[in-house]
Amino acid sequence: MLKIGLTGGIGCGKTTVCRLFAELGVPVVDADLIARSLVEPGQPALQAIVQAFGTEILQADGSLDRAKLRQAIFSDPEQRRRLDGIMHPLVYARIAADVAALQAAYCLIAVPLLLESKNPYAVDRILVVDCPQSAQIERVVTRDKLSAEQAQAIVASQMPRPQRLARADDVIDNSAGPEQLAEQVKSLHNSYIFLATARTPSA
Repeated sequence: MLKIGLTGGIGCGKTTVCRLFAELGVPVVDADLIARSLVEPGQPALQAIVQAFGTEILQADGSLDRAKLRQAIFSDPEQRRRLDGIMHPLVYARIAADVAALQAAYCLIAVPLLLESKNPYAVDRILVVDCPQSAQIERVVTRDKLSAEQAQAIVASQMPRPQRLARADDVIDNSAGPEQLAEQVKSLHNSYIFLATARTPSA
């Protein structure tokens, strides 16, 4: 099965692109959704995060306070590395299990930090969802109710856009309208089907 790793900067529209592929019947394994399930109350990952960051990152009901955790790791690279050390092995293990259970010509594996991770999940092609930085900031401000300065800081903390594009095998330009976006997804879908069927089955 052909494995397509989907990534892109914050606010570039990864979720929308995943939905469009899913509507075409493509299985999507989403690292963000996996990570959310791993930090539900009672899960070992949440217990490990509390041990590392303290009970102040919990809400009153015992669930993870994502805003506080985001604030803690954003301003401290060492804290970010601690969190990654807890979450990445668990997330990648779940991705591997979910992908192994699939039966399809190809699948999409959505990992926001696919290119930044020191031990990235192995994929056959990298698909980058891209848009201008100004659009990223505008979307993040609207979606996450952040200030422009906060959104700018998050964008600046991620892999630079030119570097991300240089690593891409395929690029979806999400700076136009929804019709153009859907057409790009359909075109890539056809290409991936062709590549998947043309591949020599591995042993």
